[in-house]
Amino acid sequence: MQIKVNEKVREMADGAPAEEVRDRFKPGADLIILNGFPVSPDAAIKEGDELYLIRRGEIPPREELEHLLVARHTPQVYERLKASRVGIAGVGGLGSTVAVALARVGVGELVIADFDVVEPSNLNRQQYFVDQLGHYKVDALTETLRRINPYVTVTPHRILLDPDNVPAVFAGCSVVVEAFDRAEMKSMLVDAIITNMADAMVVAASGLAGYGPNNAISTRKITRRLYLVGDLTSEAQPGNGLMAPRVGIAASHQANQVIRILLGEMDVDR
Repeated sequence: MQIKVNEKVREMADGAPAEEVRDRFKPGADLIILNGFPVSPDAAIKEGDELYLIRRGEIPPREELEHLLVARHTPQVYERLKASRVGIAGVGGLGSTVAVALARVGVGELVIADFDVVEPSNLNRQQYFVDQLGHYKVDALTETLRRINPYVTVTPHRILLDPDNVPAVFAGCSVVVEAFDRAEMKSMLVDAIITNMADAMVVAASGLAGYGPNNAISTRKITRRLYLVGDLTSEAQPGNGLMAPRVGIAASHQANQVIRILLGEMDVDR
């Protein structure tokens, strides 16, 4: 039978145990991942399976690292994500967290746009570090994303988005994430994309401030091309600030919806 071992096609006897594959192709590996899930050495292997053999503590060669980064993916997912281009408008609490999640799953290109710099109050919920204070957010985030996954192309735009430049900045993106704080910027971005980018989907957010109930944050399909994440009511204002846990819940909703769109899953569970 034919199987894949660390992305290379190999021949093995049908029903061979995983430890036989390990001993033949990577002796000493102490982690066997079968079709995205760690298994014991006696797990039976069948035709078409994908195995990743990892030796803990080892830094693998560059040609192998990219595949090992996504070893826990469901098979056949990575190729589709790697071919995708996603835009993120605003890289504050939502946008920086969405970007980190999409880089970790291996989306091929992330186009990020923001004009702001990192300042101390950002650090309570945004994916930046003390030594990045004063840096432009898109520059700091680009550095971080490259450390997480050097195989993702990051295209930063240090720019204030407006209706005229949105189509050019996000040209070629199949999905754009709206990650602004201000209502007028949210509306502007959605209108600009829906009006001028006929093939692009939008994943927007509204209502994620404070520390309200976790499950009040949900994902709704508003139109064929627009999804909205949040509880729709928890506006950031004096007495109800933005905090990492709830911002993170909303950002993870957005990131997961982006992945669902890229993989052809257009509906949401209601």
